[in-house]
Amino acid sequence: MDAGIFVVIVGAVAVAAVARSRGWPAPLLVTVVALAASFLPFIPDLAIDGHVLLNLVLPPLLYSAALDVSFVSFQRSLPQIRRLGIGLVVVTAVIVGLVAWWLMPSLTLPGALLLGAIVAPPDAVSAAAIGRRLGLPRRVMTVLSGESLINDATSLTMYRVFAAIVAGSAAFDLGETIWQFVVAVIVGVVVGILFGAAMHQLRMRVSDPVVHGTFGLLAPFGAYAIAEALGGSGVLAVVAMGLFVGFNAPRTSYTTRQQEAPLWLSADFLLESFVFAYIGLQLPRVISELNDGDVGPVLLLSGVVLLVVLVVRPLFVYPAGAWGQWWTRMRLRKWERIQALHGQATVQTRRGRHPLTDEQLRRRLAETSLSWRDNAVISWAGMRGVVTLATALAAADLAGLEEDAAHAIVVVAFVVTVGTLLLQGLTLPWLIRRLDVVDDSEAQEDARQLAAVRERSREAGKAYLRSMRREWASDQGDAALPAFDAFAKRLVKIESDAERADAEAQPRPTYEQLLTLSKGWLAVRRQVLLEERDAGNLSEEVMHELITAMDAEELALDTRGATRPQPRA
Repeated sequence: MDAGIFVVIVGAVAVAAVARSRGWPAPLLVTVVALAASFLPFIPDLAIDGHVLLNLVLPPLLYSAALDVSFVSFQRSLPQIRRLGIGLVVVTAVIVGLVAWWLMPSLTLPGALLLGAIVAPPDAVSAAAIGRRLGLPRRVMTVLSGESLINDATSLTMYRVFAAIVAGSAAFDLGETIWQFVVAVIVGVVVGILFGAAMHQLRMRVSDPVVHGTFGLLAPFGAYAIAEALGGSGVLAVVAMGLFVGFNAPRTSYTTRQQEAPLWLSADFLLESFVFAYIGLQLPRVISELNDGDVGPVLLLSGVVLLVVLVVRPLFVYPAGAWGQWWTRMRLRKWERIQALHGQATVQTRRGRHPLTDEQLRRRLAETSLSWRDNAVISWAGMRGVVTLATALAAADLAGLEEDAAHAIVVVAFVVTVGTLLLQGLTLPWLIRRLDVVDDSEAQEDARQLAAVRERSREAGKAYLRSMRREWASDQGDAALPAFDAFAKRLVKIESDAERADAEAQPRPTYEQLLTLSKGWLAVRRQVLLEERDAGNLSEEVMHELITAMDAEELALDTRGATRPQPRA
């Protein structure tokens, strides 16, 4: 590793650590400090190929983000995510391209549209960090995170099309462009699901969490590279794999989940710190590479493009949101008429088909409702990041692109990235607080779901204990039942002092018997959570909280077992 890169990584991580300890958004502080440090003479001048940066940084960041996204919430918010991740990216790219071509005809129309594709996709890293810290509602966080997972695929597909036109190897064809996008989506999703299924089988069949973690670090790069080689979207391949693995993660062992979480948190922390430091360090260098006569026009173009990307987003979000709400109301009315003719709707789960209540049906059909305050936050959460940076650097080496045009594209991309990070990133917390974007009903719904699933899991646990009691009676005789009953009361959280005293007086089962009962009790309750999640009665966020608590219980059981003195031979 180059010594300069190592110094930058260490410095970026140190600054990000300070930001985390103070509760500040780390990407913003790292960018600001790097921008200031870039003017110091002893700071190393880094130059990394854009393709290398994209291929090394994007797959693990996307995979980690997809692991944390609730698939159920993602699916429910998919209409909004599609509009932002596909529609808004296309609209932004076209408008930016036309404006850039008008201001600087030397870019040519394909080169200007290439610039539009580069600056179109927002990066939700900064927005997500701010939103989590300030408690944004999950519906807003899901839309922002989901958008960032698919908008890169749209942007990179457009980038490939316009790059081929600039290089002279293709002519623009709308039908061919749409077909390329469809192929990229299908191939990317298929490759991602295949990789996700393979990863899930590995996690289910191999008990070593170190092996899981190692393959987990390698798999995103493999899915990305293979999908790209087959003409698909590497971004969608990694996202599909992450959603598949994350959705099925509760079915794996608790040791896998407990080791995976800190592993990816550390990887994200390292990669994001380096990328935002690199953004800040490169801006003065790319501006200095401009010819003296080009500085003014290029900076003017950069300022106008920055203004365009800031304005286009809210002008798209509000009308598109209104149209989506109207379309949802039409779908609900249509379904109500169908339901009145054909009876109650059902849903397919792993345990068969189950009827849906009217409320469940509305939740499944209705798009997540976003208020004007929610849309205001989404409109202002358009910070650019690693994809804009990497594709701009890759575009500088394109054959067929004039050197002055290449430098202009790089400068504009860097100014837009740094400008959105600082302008929107620094004011977004104020906007969230000012608009008071909170959702009391979300906490109330979580509490209701929590109470319902706890009651059902408690009943399922009791049924499990009754079946185990019969096994004990047949294997060990009725004399073992008092000890079993005493321990069973402890598992279901007895509250009576008299019952507790009576339990203490009973003979205790062996440790191995207690361990088997306790783990079986936890397994039954986990299964209930999965069934409730699959039936749409429990949000994944609440389910993960409960499963995390159960994982801690199982870890405590195994820890106590590991520290017990072993009998002498």
